Amino acid sequence: MPTLLVLLLTMLSPTPAACCADDRAPAVLSFATYSDSLATFYGSRDVSAMKRLYQDAATVEQRLLARYRLFPITQDDVYLDDLPDADEAASARELALLSALWAYRVANAPPWKIPGYGRRSEALLDRAKALDDDDPYVLLVDGQALLYKPSIFGGDVNAALGQFTHLRRVLPQHPHTGIPRVEADVWAWYAMHKLGHDAADSLRIQLLAQRPPVLFRQFLTDPP
Repeated sequence: MPTLLVLLLTMLSPTPAACCADDRAPAVLSFATYSDSLATFYGSRDVSAMKRLYQDAATVEQRLLARYRLFPITQDDVYLDDLPDADEAASARELALLSALWAYRVANAPPWKIPGYGRRSEALLDRAKALDDDDPYVLLVDGQALLYKPSIFGGDVNAALGQFTHLRRVLPQHPHTGIPRVEADVWAWYAMHKLGHDAADSLRIQLLAQRPPVLFRQFLTDPP
């Protein structure tokens, strides 16, 4: 899967109080704070800060998200090793992130393992959609899967655009998920670009005028 799954990030919510005494453990970050901080570092390509957050992950959800963000930008297979079992994913969001990690494995797998990895990724995403097909990460991961899979295996760029467009609509209801609006806009633009839509160029110009984080700016300037 193209390293383009290198797209995503910015926003901040209040940070929990830090440890105030030497004999107390640091407070566990909320998902909102963790995901938005990770997105900010991702947008600025601050891999060192992302790795520190990964080391500080306190929940399955945080670890899955950190891996999802780190692998595309580092291409380091360590983030695909020892993935948790499906029964450790308790929400649509966690299932979608785990599905994406198995999809990343498909890209680097020997040919005889690709079908099994692909089926596992699809099964996890189906479970995620059954739980909440409006969850932002479900929409994002499903759109990416539709965008990159060959059509013979169910890929559909038009359907991907539909998922990214829906993501843009629901994001205002989920302000601290670690998916900034610009990320949804850029994915929608890329699907339009792939389809040759007339409006793609004007959207690209509009997004660049907003001075997006460096990761998005590079992608808009030089798409794969």
